[in-house]
Amino acid sequence: MKEQLQSIFESAKVEIAEAKSIHDLQQMKSKYVGKKSVLNGLLKQIGTLSKEERPKFGQIVNIAKADLSKLIEARENEIKELDYLAKIESEKIDLTMPSRKRTSGSLHPITKVIQEIEDIFISMGFEVAMGPDIEDEFHNFDALNTPKDHPARDLSDTFYIDNDVLLRTQSSTVQVRVMENHKPPIKIISLGNCYRNENDASHSPMFHQVEALVVDEGINFADLHNMLNTFVKKMFGEKIESRIRPHFFPFTEPSAEIDIVCVKCYGKGCNLCKGSGWLEMGGAGLVDPNVFDKLGIDSEKYTGYAFGLGIDRITMLKYKIPDMRLLFENDIRFLKQF
Repeated sequence: MKEQLQSIFESAKVEIAEAKSIHDLQQMKSKYVGKKSVLNGLLKQIGTLSKEERPKFGQIVNIAKADLSKLIEARENEIKELDYLAKIESEKIDLTMPSRKRTSGSLHPITKVIQEIEDIFISMGFEVAMGPDIEDEFHNFDALNTPKDHPARDLSDTFYIDNDVLLRTQSSTVQVRVMENHKPPIKIISLGNCYRNENDASHSPMFHQVEALVVDEGINFADLHNMLNTFVKKMFGEKIESRIRPHFFPFTEPSAEIDIVCVKCYGKGCNLCKGSGWLEMGGAGLVDPNVFDKLGIDSEKYTGYAFGLGIDRITMLKYKIPDMRLLFENDIRFLKQF
């Protein structure tokens, strides 16, 4: 049995020295020094020895187990050290290599246009007013003189959250809130997100609007037209003029559509303006007296004008973008151009 023990011990030493991983060592630990190890198997045969040999042989086996445990532990530390060195080598960085080029971002074209619009109107004495995207029917429709049977109130056109709570369809709601809480004179623009159930090359379910409101004594249509002409020239250049055409909106009386000279052909006629030389931009008009009366402003004393323009439309015309959906796809190749 002593010879068998010596043979097992020598074989174990060789296997431990050749072990390549912690997993291999765990298997050897179980094989040679565990509860069901070959050395424990030898101890079970101790009964075949004489009474004098039993203690001495048990002591030899326990010493062999202790020695093998130390060898396993030492080899485990060696393997861990080798693994650590291999990891360091694999993660080594060549400091002489050139660094990766870090590209800087740019403002989204809509953000650039919003900032430019704000700068233009602030230079003309306007203040910027903001309001919530989620509105009630009073501020979105009722206060703006929109009748109950108006198509804009239909579920097919407007995103309702509750019975009378909805995502605002226009930034005119900010004008209502300003007139509720401030007495004339008022001279503000409101910019922000609006929501309608539309989605094609020239419409998006979420879009951006800028609306202006001026309320004071003696405000008339000439003031509106002069202000629009100033704005479009500053936004698109001196060659661009604006015009107004008769139209109808519930919250203005009289109402008008705003057109500008085509930014592509400058009035000569092209595919963009469909040969007319003009591009439709938005709605405008003098504030309906009914709106003033609902909000506690003396319609006999004060008059005012309001207009609304699509910021996305302005962006498309300014940067010659053919499809509105490009503005919302966040394709880095498209955005890098700005």
